[in-house]
Amino acid sequence: MKKLAPALFAAAALAAMPATAQDYPWKPSKPVTIIVPWAAGGSTDQMARVVANELEKALNQKFVVVNQPGASGSIGTKNALEAPHDGYTWAAGAASDVGTYKVLGFLDTMLPDWQVYFAVANVSTVSVNPSTPYKDFGDLLKAWKEKPDIPVATAGLSSAGHNLMELIAANAKIKYKHVTYDGGNPAVIATVSGETPVVAQLLVEMSEMIKAKRLRPLAALSPKPVTLEGYGEIPSINNWLPNMPAPMNYFGIWVPKDAPAEVIKTMDMVWDTKIKNSEALKKYAAQRSAIFTPIRGEEAQAEAKKMIDLTAWLYYDAGKAKISPDTVGIKRPGT
Repeated sequence: MKKLAPALFAAAALAAMPATAQDYPWKPSKPVTIIVPWAAGGSTDQMARVVANELEKALNQKFVVVNQPGASGSIGTKNALEAPHDGYTWAAGAASDVGTYKVLGFLDTMLPDWQVYFAVANVSTVSVNPSTPYKDFGDLLKAWKEKPDIPVATAGLSSAGHNLMELIAANAKIKYKHVTYDGGNPAVIATVSGETPVVAQLLVEMSEMIKAKRLRPLAALSPKPVTLEGYGEIPSINNWLPNMPAPMNYFGIWVPKDAPAEVIKTMDMVWDTKIKNSEALKKYAAQRSAIFTPIRGEEAQAEAKKMIDLTAWLYYDAGKAKISPDTVGIKRPGT
């Protein structure tokens, strides 16, 4: 067999190696901030810390997660938007949040204003304190129809839990008492403590409390039952509301679209290599019954649009939107 010259051998070996920090066009010279606009311990916070750790390994630089809760996530997102667009300040969250802020009158931004990178899709779930009499979702639906002021804890307006409750209200023709908190974790703790009987939030935020039998899950926003590792099967909400849609709820990080080209190119490369093969994110998703969805760019925008369109019109039809979605280019689903 013919031997390669030393220089050619070195070049071939380099080409076969995975990308390292030295191969990327952007080499961050200082720590990068990821603003989580919700309280610590919630779904966004959990996801962002796993992603930050993976990015640190890829780029040999610190990625610091900073919690800035308030106003349904719009305060932290606004701070990321108003920071220098140099690639050193990112926001994190659910695409449906940032995609509906403008319709709700919270913040003058929409998802296309950002370069987006998704890591997981989360499943929204309705759970109750075990001391309540609701053994399944049918019991709770019946109770809501008889007593529409049953309190439901969520992370606030535009949160995943609020979106779920608005879907339920529209499809089941019920009313509920909305009790808001500064994040998914505080909302879950409120129901665990008995402060509220019901919580509607993401399964990743309540999975540990479900396993510990401190919450009883009744239904998941999914066309099929969801299996939670260490607990078992959570029935689909479509068992009771067969026509209710269940679009994917994507979570990730994003940076203003006019960030430097080398930053965008580098993150594209990292997402297509490190993140798409991240065992840490796969493990996190499996343990919390999330769905590993490492997509970015145009694909991510197109996928997120399904949930954003549905949610924006839900808010408008419920009288909670400040402006009509079609005035900002969001068409009603099915039209």
